Amino acid sequence: MSDGVRAEAVRVAAAAYPVEFLADWAAYEAKLSRWVADAAGQGAGLLVFPEYAPLELISLLPTDLHHDVIGMRPALQAFVPDFVALHARLAREYGVGIVAGSYPVAQGGVFVNRAFVFGPDGTHAHQDKLLMTRFEAEEWHIAPGEGAAVFDLPLPGGTLRFGIAICYDSEFPTLARELAEGGAELLVVPSFTGSRAGFTRVRVGSMARALENQLYALHAPLIADAPWTYAVEDAHGAAGVYAPSDNGLPEDGVVAQLGWNESGWLVTDLDLRLTRAVRVDGHVLNWRDRVVGATRPTPAQVVSLGGVPKRV
Repeated sequence: MSDGVRAEAVRVAAAAYPVEFLADWAAYEAKLSRWVADAAGQGAGLLVFPEYAPLELISLLPTDLHHDVIGMRPALQAFVPDFVALHARLAREYGVGIVAGSYPVAQGGVFVNRAFVFGPDGTHAHQDKLLMTRFEAEEWHIAPGEGAAVFDLPLPGGTLRFGIAICYDSEFPTLARELAEGGAELLVVPSFTGSRAGFTRVRVGSMARALENQLYALHAPLIADAPWTYAVEDAHGAAGVYAPSDNGLPEDGVVAQLGWNESGWLVTDLDLRLTRAVRVDGHVLNWRDRVVGATRPTPAQVVSLGGVPKRV
């Protein structure tokens, strides 16, 4: 246990997780167990799965629901208790923190996109997605959740404090700022994007949040070629870890990355002393200047540049 001491260095793992057609629940359990064992065996203390990674469980539903994005939502609820229990068991077994792939969960008469988060003792909490993409809102009828959580993960070297911005949430500065104000030193970004353009938006958003808040951002994308389900038939990306480009950190802001659509774990060591140092004495001081930067100038003024020019 960390006894409240902040970790100075942590090893994290971002999954570029491939969707597969599963024969049964045992196949899913075996697959997830292999993935967790692999990352834990490489020494990772925090394992992050992508947005909607568990939707490969759609393959276990009746075939008439595979393309029925409305009907599949209540049917998927049958797996939630076993899904939570499996992740809790693996977190305990390997002594790691796990951000599970986000799941459409029934909550208060609606469905939310929920990332369950597990501690090394199997304790779990969650972060819901707060901003919906058009597909989620207009076709799937997934509702925005409420609240932002900052998680304290006890690791052998101290506590890692992190927050989660699920996919589209990373494209807006407000949530990440709130998490950083709550002490988060790592922003976790699980994503599901169906094109390079969508992936780029999330990647650029993640890098911008790392710059603005002078923290690390971890991007875990879903990989899919699954024509058997409309929900996640195509998913593309590259796992990456980003940082502010400043003293001791990569000049291009990329700490590590996998290749395009390359599945597997991206296991990376984060030196939290570096991001703490640039907050205090970097070439720029985005964190120190965050309040002034957010309020100046305000309100914006429209300045006239004269009338319509005369033709010569």
